[in-house]
Amino acid sequence: MPSRYHPRCADTDRRAHPACELSRHDTAGSYPWSHRLQASAAKRYRLLQYGQWIVSHRGTSMDKFDRIYKFHAILATRRTGIDMEDLEARLECTRSTLFRLARDMQTLLHAPIKYDSARGGWVYDREGDVDAYQLPGLWLSASELQALIVIRNLLDRLGGGLLSETIAPLARRIDELIRHRRLNLGEAATRIRFPALASREPGDAFHIVGSATLQRKMLWFQYRSRGDDRVTDRTVSPQRLTHYRESWYLDGWDEEKKSLRTFAVDRVSHARVLERKARDVPEAELDEHLAGGYGIFGGKPDKLAILKFSAERARWVADELWHPQQQGLFLDDGSYELRVPYSDPRELAMDIMRHGPHVEVLSPEGLRFEVIAQLEAASKLYRT
Repeated sequence: MPSRYHPRCADTDRRAHPACELSRHDTAGSYPWSHRLQASAAKRYRLLQYGQWIVSHRGTSMDKFDRIYKFHAILATRRTGIDMEDLEARLECTRSTLFRLARDMQTLLHAPIKYDSARGGWVYDREGDVDAYQLPGLWLSASELQALIVIRNLLDRLGGGLLSETIAPLARRIDELIRHRRLNLGEAATRIRFPALASREPGDAFHIVGSATLQRKMLWFQYRSRGDDRVTDRTVSPQRLTHYRESWYLDGWDEEKKSLRTFAVDRVSHARVLERKARDVPEAELDEHLAGGYGIFGGKPDKLAILKFSAERARWVADELWHPQQQGLFLDDGSYELRVPYSDPRELAMDIMRHGPHVEVLSPEGLRFEVIAQLEAASKLYRT
């Protein structure tokens, strides 16, 4: 009879695997738990031997997801505990791996698992309604699922570039993970979508801009401003590239302006890497100047926008993150007041206008007049 401990026992010498001999006494109903608690030193020694054998033959052992599934199957069908050595043998793992599995099942899959020495080992805590606990159909968190699918989609876009052969094993490994029978992601590629709305191609200068940023070299380029379509020559110490709302931006120290600036990479042309070493701006200064403002526009926040959303729109806006330091509260009439720090009003005004008649700018006056002016200009287009 094939052993429950090792899948190859049917066609190999049972004596080759220390725990296989146990299968004669471990068939369903022939070896009750009370006897296991009194297992002989010889049995424990054979189990430890088997654990060592598993470590040296990991190429044929179960992976993490299979172990979690089997761990659950063992605990879900029993009321008494299962001791460490027996469980290590069944899961083909070491004790440290066993503890990691238990921790992941507790924290990530919310399994009511615990070690109860009074009950003989690992058990499911069956207080309340946990009798009905089942592993979730989807094991990944929203961020893990998004990262996995997005990375796979990005790899598909590489085409025939220089990295194609190098990254091919990574793409295959991700495909194997998506197809894993325990993760239930077989149809993820077709059932989960991340549409790139209003995306812009980074342009021909992206490789040069990226090279200068990574090599810490100064960069010269011509920049066509999207606001007034004016072309200027720029010499910049590139600091970092940012992918924001489906577009690429360069944060850099403008040598002529003597200040930090943000450039849309798709508006860069005729770029070339200079031999001079780039100036390194401290990370804290970059974050204060570029990450503190609203959206992609940098600058230390020096103004506070107070917005009032209708009760209907409040149900959406209250769950949105506009800024890491935002503050919001529901008012007595069901409307929602949102306070957002900012320095440059351009992107904030665009986000306000997409809510149309469901939002009012209470302050400051400058932002209120800016939104009024844009709404009036838009209204004129529709007047007959």
